[in-house]
Amino acid sequence: MCLIKLQGFFNIYKPPGLTSFDVIRQLKKRFSRKSKIGHLGTLDPMATGVLPVAVGNATRVIEYVADSNKAYIAAFILGAVSDTQDAWGNITVLNDNIICNEAELRQVMEQFKGSIEQIPPMYSAVHHNGQRLYELARQGVEVERTPRMITIEVIELLDIDQSGKFPRVTIKVTCSKGTYIRTLVHDIGARMGTGAYLTSLVRVRTGDFCLDEAVPLQELLAAEDMAKYLLPIDYPLRYMTAYELEEEQSLNVKQGKGIKAEGFMHQQKVRLYFKQQLTAIAYYDLEMGVLRPEKVFI
Repeated sequence: MCLIKLQGFFNIYKPPGLTSFDVIRQLKKRFSRKSKIGHLGTLDPMATGVLPVAVGNATRVIEYVADSNKAYIAAFILGAVSDTQDAWGNITVLNDNIICNEAELRQVMEQFKGSIEQIPPMYSAVHHNGQRLYELARQGVEVERTPRMITIEVIELLDIDQSGKFPRVTIKVTCSKGTYIRTLVHDIGARMGTGAYLTSLVRVRTGDFCLDEAVPLQELLAAEDMAKYLLPIDYPLRYMTAYELEEEQSLNVKQGKGIKAEGFMHQQKVRLYFKQQLTAIAYYDLEMGVLRPEKVFI
């Protein structure tokens, strides 16, 4: 099979210990050098869960789904902090005699709901003067970071386990892109006055890609026919309105020309199809009453 012809998305379950780029690197061994492959939303090495990967022309729609919200199940320890804000860092115990007050924890968590500012952690891929922050952190250098606006849509307490030396809390978080869950956990611990660090993280959803439909990376890599796991290019674009083209309209769109249409909002993104095949992504020019192709696929 000529894998270079594959076009679409893989919904991959990323195991712990691999970076998102490690996943891409392993997949590339099954593809031609000319094949385009990219992922949607970076996962830390310790994190597991949903990692959508685009292949071929699907890489051209990443920009339209990169802003999708995400959902996580996170577990963290109260009573200590980590220099990486997770269990992979250097742990400093602040209090080894904590009884977690559920009412207080719920009250603190509620303070993080909505649009909030979050300071990216030093151990992150954010750039600072041409260097990644984690590169500076490994050199023992800490720099001032600009807070970023994020949105926490849902933060739900799932469990408090007080059977061990330190309370272990499990939460579910639905949030905007760019949210660092380990930083959220660190900030919750700081607000509680106990300190906290992340011990496990599972991404259960990103946009339309869900955990219960994800294929384990090793199963995908071992498959003789990887195409059976492939989702169509338009799979994550279902939030866009679809518009079926007539033959003449299709010819115009393929040439990059706009087509007359009505009933759309200004700048609205629209999927254009001909004979049920995705032909282009267009935006609506309200002033001219025209759908203008932005990305043409056929």
